[in-house]
Amino acid sequence: MIQKKVCLLGGTAVGKTSLVSRFVHSIFSDTYLTTIGVKIEKKSIETPDGQVDLILWDLYGEDEYQKMRQSYLRGAAGYLLVVDGTRRETLDAALDLRDSAERTIGRVPFVLVANKADLTARWEVDDRMLLDLSLRGWPIVKTSAKTGAGVEEAFGTLTRAVLQG
Repeated sequence: MIQKKVCLLGGTAVGKTSLVSRFVHSIFSDTYLTTIGVKIEKKSIETPDGQVDLILWDLYGEDEYQKMRQSYLRGAAGYLLVVDGTRRETLDAALDLRDSAERTIGRVPFVLVANKADLTARWEVDDRMLLDLSLRGWPIVKTSAKTGAGVEEAFGTLTRAVLQG
């Protein structure tokens, strides 16, 4: 059995915990609960290479009051970089987080997750911004933790990249 540590990084209230809940338990709650520290979940998935246990580290959201603890990233095989499409500043935070993660654990696979696709009419992160990042080689998946759209794809894309790398 293969085990891989995967971290979820992003600003406060971008939907990291909701994405994990949707992926692991197939549930969504409108109730917002701030993650304090780190919450760890496990999900076993079948791949062509056999069963993989993803150990999901849902890290608290980075904002002006708390910075990501670099020690949480150690040993990560990859990460999801989560952005709230309705808040442009979360994309700026994600760019900084990616640089910080790369300094800490080197170049490992990641996927930029543009969350809250159920609210695209209110998005401040436009397709041009995402296209620019895509042209830099960034894998991008639009998701909605609320509806479940794109969630399996985001985790699956990262899992395949981690297994190849």
